[in-house]
Amino acid sequence: MRWSQLYAPTLREDPADADAVSHRLLVRGGFVRQLMAGHYSLLPLAVRVRSKIVDIIREEMTRIGAQEFVLPALHPAEIWQRSGRWEVMGEEMFRLRDRKGADLALGMTHEEIFTVLSQELRSYRDLPQIWYQFQTKFRDEARPKSGLLRVREFTMKDAYSFDVEATGLDRAFDLHRGAYERIFARLGLPAVAVQASSGSMGGSASVEFMCPSEAGEDLVVRCPECGYAANTEKATSALPEVTDGPGPDTPERFATPDARTIDELARLHGVPAERQIKTLVYAVDGRLTLVLLRGDHTLVEQKLVDTLGATAVRPATPEEIQAALGASPGSLGAVGVPAGLPVVADESLRGRTSMSTGANTDGFHLRGVAVERDIAVRQWADLREVSTGEPCPDCGAGLEVVRTIEVGHIFKLGRKYTETLGVSVLGPEGDRVVPVMGSYGIGVERALAAVVETHHDEQGMVWPVAIAPFEVAVVVLGKGDVQVTEAAETLYAELRRERIDVLLDDRDERPGVKFRDVELVGIPFRVTVGARGLANGTVEITTRAGGETRTVPLSDAVGHIRGLVTAAG
Repeated sequence: MRWSQLYAPTLREDPADADAVSHRLLVRGGFVRQLMAGHYSLLPLAVRVRSKIVDIIREEMTRIGAQEFVLPALHPAEIWQRSGRWEVMGEEMFRLRDRKGADLALGMTHEEIFTVLSQELRSYRDLPQIWYQFQTKFRDEARPKSGLLRVREFTMKDAYSFDVEATGLDRAFDLHRGAYERIFARLGLPAVAVQASSGSMGGSASVEFMCPSEAGEDLVVRCPECGYAANTEKATSALPEVTDGPGPDTPERFATPDARTIDELARLHGVPAERQIKTLVYAVDGRLTLVLLRGDHTLVEQKLVDTLGATAVRPATPEEIQAALGASPGSLGAVGVPAGLPVVADESLRGRTSMSTGANTDGFHLRGVAVERDIAVRQWADLREVSTGEPCPDCGAGLEVVRTIEVGHIFKLGRKYTETLGVSVLGPEGDRVVPVMGSYGIGVERALAAVVETHHDEQGMVWPVAIAPFEVAVVVLGKGDVQVTEAAETLYAELRRERIDVLLDDRDERPGVKFRDVELVGIPFRVTVGARGLANGTVEITTRAGGETRTVPLSDAVGHIRGLVTAAG
């Protein structure tokens, strides 16, 4: 490719609305342009990178025996209604009606559609199967941001495994985990496999692949000593044991007219946050539920959803709270509440005594509360968010919390979809068997952006050779010089014959403009062909990562570049 023919509208200034590094550089480098919030056009440079990412994923999927499909992006509502996810997906699902009035959806994911295809499987002899595709997905994000990291339209590699029994699913899950580790290594992404919630996908096991980055929106808890790692929606820690005094025989009421928060009760009445019971009220599938945590802890809503197997969870309104408990937020507690209000408590409160909580009367609290004596807890669960420094549940070392980008996610779905959608095969004993499923996803454009987040410097992007838009840029200095032009053209042709992905910068631009563009675009190697070097029979070869420049005889340039590309790839 010649740069004079390439459409790469590079910019000298950062776009005003770009927050993440990848957003800023992909716009500046002429890789993407925004059409509207959450929707981006990929320009030729981005398409080249995307194609190489897809090729790597496809190679690794083929390696584990997967077969590629292409399924529709537009789905009939009836299939999603049968699985129960038409309602669960809520406002994130794009819904529409065709001219005949039929309800349709733009696919957020394809579990249901692949499961419908699997209805043609007849016998256990047809299994196992691993099917996958690259398809556009649509999610109506409330706040799309950070360029390609949070969008409303994107490409997903989604794969699905079908097996006769759980041991087959375990094997498929392990195959995908290994494939994902190889994929992210080849992409140059330092992705870490962490325990995660299955969320609306369902299933028994879930692992996310998370790339550390300040641009990420997910928090991962990890142990630097033993390797424990989990998304905050799944993470736990080993809290130190607390020894409480016996306290009074019954809770004691005391006036707190000026304390409506955990901090105010601690500051004005000397009740430390760790000795308070925080009472939250949630509507869980339409039913009010009390959620109890220690005063210094924070609820992870996904943990509540997973614990209760809920479809819809939201904080109760002040009006709902007043009607149910007779008090305002800030004076709430679970002591003596009506039996019709279920209480779910965090494990950190189990066995605690001499605690304080709201009295369900505005301006009053209770002290001397023994949780298991005074509160009818219906269910105990790990509900709290883990904080930096808390002990690792496996080895006791201090945990750290890291901001990350989710680049991949694998699930053990079990029989959630095959049972619901009526899939069965003839088993080895002649009976009908419902296959078990797994689901495995990688966001292609998000992976592209994550690479930029982890491979850049002040000058621009620094692409790994395996997915760079071009491996080498041959930069011509002095376009009017016939000898320079001929040498550059010859080198360009020889590199192409060696099947090296090369870009010839034949533009009539100043050297500084050409160098800046090559650095901004992030091409791994630059060959500079100029009159001064040619007078000595040499060219300069610069490595983008690190900026090292070597002078090489022109006759050795192709072999030298081939060696650099091979070593880096």
